[in-house]
Amino acid sequence: MDLTVAAIPGFFATMGLEHAAVRRRAARGDDRLLGYEARDTLASLSMGVGSLVVPLAMSRLLAPVTPGRGRHARVLVGLTVGAAAVTTLADAVARADRRSPAASGPATGSGAPAPFGAGEGAPPGGRWWRRAARRVASSSGVVAVAGGIVAGSTAWATQTGARRLWARSGHRRDLGTGVAATLGAVLAWDFVYYWNHRLMHESRWLWAIHVVHHSSERYNLSTALRQPVAENFGSFVPYGLLSMAGFRPGLVELARQVNLLYQYWIHTEVIDRLGGAEEVLNTPSHHRVHHGSNARYLDRNHGSILIVWDRLFGTFQREDEPVVYGLTRNITTFDPLRIATHEHAALLGDVARSTTWRDRLSTVLRGPGWSYRRWPADGDGAAEAARPGVEAQLTAATS
Repeated sequence: MDLTVAAIPGFFATMGLEHAAVRRRAARGDDRLLGYEARDTLASLSMGVGSLVVPLAMSRLLAPVTPGRGRHARVLVGLTVGAAAVTTLADAVARADRRSPAASGPATGSGAPAPFGAGEGAPPGGRWWRRAARRVASSSGVVAVAGGIVAGSTAWATQTGARRLWARSGHRRDLGTGVAATLGAVLAWDFVYYWNHRLMHESRWLWAIHVVHHSSERYNLSTALRQPVAENFGSFVPYGLLSMAGFRPGLVELARQVNLLYQYWIHTEVIDRLGGAEEVLNTPSHHRVHHGSNARYLDRNHGSILIVWDRLFGTFQREDEPVVYGLTRNITTFDPLRIATHEHAALLGDVARSTTWRDRLSTVLRGPGWSYRRWPADGDGAAEAARPGVEAQLTAATS
């Protein structure tokens, strides 16, 4: 049995104990802990259920179009390539029209260009061509990017699974199932997890998947269950590499479960500092920093079990000021569907607004800060939180 499923009764029991502890401290006059809010907690629990159900359903739906596996994969690849070609052509038409000396209309006696369409000299490639080309590029660009993400992520996941890579390795190196191998698998998973978690904060495409977990403006054990539902569309450093190093697929799966279980208990405000353990382990204090939208806390403390990876690779930050939880652009909703999809919708909207492939690819691949500055939130997007230092941090993220 999956340990994370077996632990579900324990999750609810410990959430009840945490809620009681928060209320006791509030009764004593300590109102620093945010505690639970019913709608927020229900949203987190809904996302937890979704994270178990949706990926299974999506795997079945995507299997027919997965390159190297599905019988309709060529249709997806062809659609993606075709949309990319149409987008490139439409971009070229729009740029050529904008550069054309005649694009503004024929000159008048006063030296000013005549309105487009006035007189016999109206250019055949006038402004309406540009508008039409831009509309085409806007739609086809979204199709090309979305198709590329689906094709690339599904193919990558299929080719890099632990069982597939274990089979490819021919079992030439087998570390067995002893205590040393188990501990080694947990340590190796933790190392790969650090880099994948860091990438999820440094690429907007992956951030759109992971942002679900950071969307709550509270911090309690239910937040740990607010998990992404769209990991089918992510491409990560493959955990299957552990199998090529000699760890059996069963041990790789066990390491995943241990990693997830460890992360559960660090989502709390009730536990303060843990002394010397703070120097080695990821703790509630370190993880509170990770969930902070304070400028100094953004993109820090990506580790799961060990905090030493952050210390080694320059992403460590101690909790030295009160944490403001949530996003730099809070979405102010408890709707699970909106929580799961808001950043994907915003990302594709920004792709639609892009006028070059450089902008489209930067919107997808570069950090969220780059996109947020390139495409400021409008009336349909989430308003950026007016917090001191956030804009400076977003500026730094673009460099």
